[in-house]
Amino acid sequence: MSGVSGNQDVDIDLGQLVRAVWARRLKVLAITALGAGVAFTGAKMISPKYRSETRILIEPRAPAFANAQAADANAGPLLDELNIASQVQLLQSADLIKQVINSQKLYDLPEFDAAANGSALTDILVALHLKKNPYENPPEERVIDAFTERLQVYQVPGSRVIGITFTSKDPKLAAVIPNAMAAVYLATQSGAKLASNSEATRWLEPEIQNLRQKVNDAEQKVAEYRAEHGLLPTNGGANFPTQQLNDISAELTRVRGDRANAEARAQSVRNALSAGEASDTLQDIMSSQSMQRLKSTESGLQSQISDLQTSLLNNHPRLKSLRAQLSDIKAQIRQETQKILASIENEAKVSAVRQKELEQQADKLKANSAQAGEDEVGLNALTREAAAQRQLLETYLSRYREAASRADKNSSPADARVVSKAIQPVDPYFPKLVPIVIVAALATLIMTSITVMLAELFSGRALRPVGSPEEDAREEADEPTATSVLPKRIATPSLLATPADDEPPAETQEDEPVVEASEFSIASVSDYLRGSRAPLAIAISPTGDDGSAATVSLARKLAEDGSRVILVDMTGSGLPTDLMAEDRSMLGITDLLCGDAAFGDTIHGDSRSDAHFIPQGISDPHRAMRGAARLSLLLDALVSAYDLVIVECGAADVAGVSRLTQSKDVEIILSMPEIVEQEFVTAMTEFEAAGYERVVLMSDGSEPIESALSQRAA
Repeated sequence: MSGVSGNQDVDIDLGQLVRAVWARRLKVLAITALGAGVAFTGAKMISPKYRSETRILIEPRAPAFANAQAADANAGPLLDELNIASQVQLLQSADLIKQVINSQKLYDLPEFDAAANGSALTDILVALHLKKNPYENPPEERVIDAFTERLQVYQVPGSRVIGITFTSKDPKLAAVIPNAMAAVYLATQSGAKLASNSEATRWLEPEIQNLRQKVNDAEQKVAEYRAEHGLLPTNGGANFPTQQLNDISAELTRVRGDRANAEARAQSVRNALSAGEASDTLQDIMSSQSMQRLKSTESGLQSQISDLQTSLLNNHPRLKSLRAQLSDIKAQIRQETQKILASIENEAKVSAVRQKELEQQADKLKANSAQAGEDEVGLNALTREAAAQRQLLETYLSRYREAASRADKNSSPADARVVSKAIQPVDPYFPKLVPIVIVAALATLIMTSITVMLAELFSGRALRPVGSPEEDAREEADEPTATSVLPKRIATPSLLATPADDEPPAETQEDEPVVEASEFSIASVSDYLRGSRAPLAIAISPTGDDGSAATVSLARKLAEDGSRVILVDMTGSGLPTDLMAEDRSMLGITDLLCGDAAFGDTIHGDSRSDAHFIPQGISDPHRAMRGAARLSLLLDALVSAYDLVIVECGAADVAGVSRLTQSKDVEIILSMPEIVEQEFVTAMTEFEAAGYERVVLMSDGSEPIESALSQRAA
């Protein structure tokens, strides 16, 4: 079926699909078992493949004696996602793969030579230029390509672990190659570190020699400049003139203080003497030892005089002598005081002279210090240059010692380590026999069931029109009387009752139409149908088998005129089948509706013309009419394949015709070889009242119809 009428909604009968599959369950199971057997045989014929995996953890590694802080400083880039992805690409590089191939001698294994493993299919594809000839590539490239196809390197999600997986027909080789790749990778990484250290030492050696010479030259320039400008170094770090100026300034400050102190002391002594104050109140006088002795003698004499005055008279010689000694002591005290004053004044004068000398020296040193400051600018520049060169030299020496200490291979481990080694697998990775057989069996079962369902859909048996609940109920109620469209095989077509004797002849009734037979002959109706736009014609034979025979003649006439025409026998008597078929046991419309025949098996050729027909069939009409809802779909399919489809319904009424198609745009042919006006008028009126505007009368009592009836009777 290739089309559905635009005014007909259809639905898929899921129950019919399931019943169709269940009806063919033995065939479906047989095909499923066959598919499972083929899959089992194919899986057994495939060479098993084994897979093993090695995992590497990317992490910063350093020798035990290395500085932990320095190692942590380099850990940042290794934790970056881009760095992990770069390591994955490095593990798949051609250089690393070549090293593994050479170390494992894979060139000698036929598994890695695509040319040696060629098949008949490969040779055919190469001959048709659909595939490149493997011999065009060099052997090394073929081995690398085969190795790469079996290799898988990936990053474990959410970690710094890289997995190396290899597939091979040899389980031992499947475990050896990932471990070998990990070993080569670690050796390569460690070698890269060693190469970096060696390159650093080679580059640093001449640089250090050059820097040493530059440092010597810079320090020599500093020494020469210092000697040339008299910028001798001191302990304080300043130049010599500046240091001298600092010392002179400090001494000048001290001398000025001493002078001011001496002048103040001398002034205090003079003030005390002029005021007649006791000299023992002055610190400078009392600190003199001579003055201390004189004061002690004076005190002793006064004590003696006081003691003798109590027993002797004032003119006593002893008292006079003591008073004379006391006067002499006081005179000595005054003289000593003057000496002390003179000493202090002399000290002030010495300080003044010293101050003047220091001021003169300071003035000279200021000029020298200013010049030394100007000279020191150039010295500082030379000193900074020498210091920078020395600092760079020390940095290079430190780097050189560090690089030289890592020249040994054990001192530069790779920034990765193996966390899981590949082991020799026991079970093959492919093929998995049980899963393959199960999947193949399920796929075969599903595909076979789908094929059965599609065949059911294309035959129309699984489609049903969608109508209102009232129409469905009416169809259910009409099923027992479905013979109004397709009567039972044993039913006799309806015949017009013989008119009563007292009934006036039809031709004498003035209110009945007069029909000319020549205008409604089979040829005229054939011409009319060939010019009609409606591809479907429903023939009604109210008078019985003579009308059905005329419909057969109409179909043959249309085929003779070059039209592609098919006649569907839906009569109760099966006259069209008897006239057109060579065998009454042909599959037909009842078999199609019952699901006992495919659509293509019910279409047959007319034994006497180029017309096609669908016979009545051999199935039970009552059971067939349970699927009457599919009749409109079957007719739509025929309309899409033929120029004209004629359905011979026998003595059917309007209700029966409406079950064939819901469209009113069809041709209704009233096949009445001998016109019975009452039957004609009744049928015309009923169909026009039902909305069928194209009602055509076909009346032809020619010899072919009579001969056909006589042939069937015989």
